[in-house]
Amino acid sequence: MLDGWFLWFILFWVVVLTGSFAIGGFFMFRKFLKKMPKEDGKSDMDWEEYFVNQSRHLWDQEGTTLLEELVSPVPELFRDVAKHKIAGKIGELALKEKVSSINEDLIIRGYIVATPKRDHKFLRKRLSEKEINMAPYEHLF
Repeated sequence: MLDGWFLWFILFWVVVLTGSFAIGGFFMFRKFLKKMPKEDGKSDMDWEEYFVNQSRHLWDQEGTTLLEELVSPVPELFRDVAKHKIAGKIGELALKEKVSSINEDLIIRGYIVATPKRDHKFLRKRLSEKEINMAPYEHLF
């Protein structure tokens, strides 16, 4: 029969493992939903990859550096995913507007559009730290 400290140890690990599986399953399910094809036959992730690949030649070193600086507050574990998502949105805007190169204005607009609404407070703080005037972009928030 289980009793004493060993019982509490087993119960603790049951709770920890169940919680870990639930959290992991949640993120795996979200990834699965993003990979599901839409009406046009491509998923959100497919379009993101398409826009990144089609706009790769428009990026210069200055733009890449600015994007790196803007996503630097994102935890390192999620930084690559965030950078890829933002670059995809910037690429989409660049292709729609048929620009010859990606400039600071386009990067900031794509950064704002690609960022979830719940993170706009942190986004405003980051843009203020970089001394970027947010007045022309207020309509995007």
